[in-house]
Amino acid sequence: MDIRWPKGIKCVVDLSFDLEGRTPWIQRDPEFLKIPGVLSMGDYGPKVGAKRIIDMLEKYNITATFSVPATIAQDHQNLVKEIHTRGHEIINHGYVHEPPISLSPEQEITILESSRKVISDITGEAPVGYKSPSLSPTQRTLSILAERGYLYDSSLMDHDTPYIVKVDGNTIVEIPVSWEWNDFPYFAYVPAVNIRAPMQTLDGVFYTWATGFEGVYNLGGCFTLLLHPQIIGRPGRLLMLERLIQYIRSFPGVSFMRGDQIAKIVLENDRRAQSKD
Repeated sequence: MDIRWPKGIKCVVDLSFDLEGRTPWIQRDPEFLKIPGVLSMGDYGPKVGAKRIIDMLEKYNITATFSVPATIAQDHQNLVKEIHTRGHEIINHGYVHEPPISLSPEQEITILESSRKVISDITGEAPVGYKSPSLSPTQRTLSILAERGYLYDSSLMDHDTPYIVKVDGNTIVEIPVSWEWNDFPYFAYVPAVNIRAPMQTLDGVFYTWATGFEGVYNLGGCFTLLLHPQIIGRPGRLLMLERLIQYIRSFPGVSFMRGDQIAKIVLENDRRAQSKD
């Protein structure tokens, strides 16, 4: 379906940050707990990168979406509270970054509910969005989310514009993502765990993302950029992100929105369409 953005808005940008800390590395292999160097790479996100990011976003009056595993939220409660207090959205991202495809149905539900409670207890607000750890939802994930009143999921890659999903009599919004608009494939280099693809240049990644934005802008869609504080929070990369924000802001009719704001607009579009039928 074509999205009708509010008057004066041609294109929406969703900056989404996965504040995962060391959890993805632990999930990849519990033996990595014995490799301090790998864990320290993850720790850079909540220890250094996240604060720099929210300070930079405040400079441009931008609110964003932060996906936070429950254990990271528990270990960094003051940081999560500050992110929330500054107007950013905190969404569910598992308990210890467990890929749902590795779980039984019962485990998936238990982890979804327990991690949601942790975030709600810390921020005072239950998350209405979900991003599957490792972008690996199951065939049942959207149904489980919709049954529990989530507004949206952001785990699939079958479109580049948000859309409505009807599942088991419920409605949920999908805000698609892609590996192209994700910092991990370009900058992750961890020889200790055999991730050895060469890091890309900042200018090259800037061009890829800027061109991606231009394409979405021409279509009047939603540019969703998926970032990780442990990666994008490094000084040079953060300057590149700031340069990208400045470039995006040079286009008329662009609005930076949180995932929940986008989902509400998509749902309202759907309600209007249904009322005309």
